[in-house]
Amino acid sequence: MITIDPADKLPIFEQICRSVCRDINGGLLGENDKLPSARELAKLLALNPNTVAKAYSQLERDGIIYSVQGKGCFVAAHEGKAGEKLTESFRKAVSEALNSGATAQELIAIVNEISGLRSRKGE
Repeated sequence: MITIDPADKLPIFEQICRSVCRDINGGLLGENDKLPSARELAKLLALNPNTVAKAYSQLERDGIIYSVQGKGCFVAAHEGKAGEKLTESFRKAVSEALNSGATAQELIAIVNEISGLRSRKGE
């Protein structure tokens, strides 16, 4: 399920990309699954359709999805590309945190805390 967080500092189109990659990596979306049209998703998330179209264009450039003229956008044979995209985002965030003065131990503690919370919730 594609989600966005208006409070997140990450641009909305990047949040959409991250959410699609997370859904693919988590098995919610599989190869050749159809994504909602840009207009449908924009209406569902109360966004400008151009924002969704920008996200879909980025995902297509990255090889995560493909489009068929007149049919829509579909999940590509990703072979780990969605996971790579998520890892890239994580590396970028870690790098920014370290550059901002966070220590490796603090970041490890955060990862352990989050993974502990998820395992308790059964995620």
